Amino acid sequence: MAQVNASPSLVDDLAPEGVLRASINLGNAVLAAGTPEQPTGVTVDLAEAIAARLGVAARMLCVDAARHAVEALHTGVADVGFLAVEPEREAELAFTSPYALIEGVYVVPPDSPVRTPDDVDRHGVRVGVKRGSAYDLFLTRALATAEVVRGEDGVVVLADERLEVAAGIRQPATVWAESHPGHRVLEPAFVQIRQAVATRRNHDAATLDFLRDLVEELKASGFVAESLARAGRADVTVAPPA
Repeated sequence: MAQVNASPSLVDDLAPEGVLRASINLGNAVLAAGTPEQPTGVTVDLAEAIAARLGVAARMLCVDAARHAVEALHTGVADVGFLAVEPEREAELAFTSPYALIEGVYVVPPDSPVRTPDDVDRHGVRVGVKRGSAYDLFLTRALATAEVVRGEDGVVVLADERLEVAAGIRQPATVWAESHPGHRVLEPAFVQIRQAVATRRNHDAATLDFLRDLVEELKASGFVAESLARAGRADVTVAPPA
């Protein structure tokens, strides 16, 4: 694949301040880690790769939840963000194809009669989620009968409010369940979450094409896989070509 290059007009459109402002969600420990002063992970590596191709520096704007990353894009505080592709977000944001695929799973407490994901959408079942997360948006659409209960983290809401089910990203949800005896992760995953690069829709078409082509290049070259491996996240699936 030919290398994606940025024209001066594209740089002006995507990084008008002369620096690429990238919103990094430290609340998703699978894709970002470290501190606000020194973030790490695949999203940081992707932000730096985009900035390098633009010929500008990258400035990481760290947040603790996806909803804050969305807000940073909507308000113009950030130029790019790293978010799950969701219909509600696509109304105002443009997305590349996914660069990685992660899974949303359910966790249930000891002695729960809920055995499979198909058992969740029933009367009397309350599902704890992280407010504004991709799986919050998905379950709000998908669950016809069960109640979605929002908080700062699905498993925390489960424990604090004695809910029947929690939803979360597989890796941290599994770690939490293993540290709380008797809790179980239900198989299979209830959703595959497509992680992509996002920006505002009002950018030039050439800018959006640049981001989409660059993500394809970084997947094909092995950049994304190598970044995930360096972060200790080889268990995350690199998305297939668009």
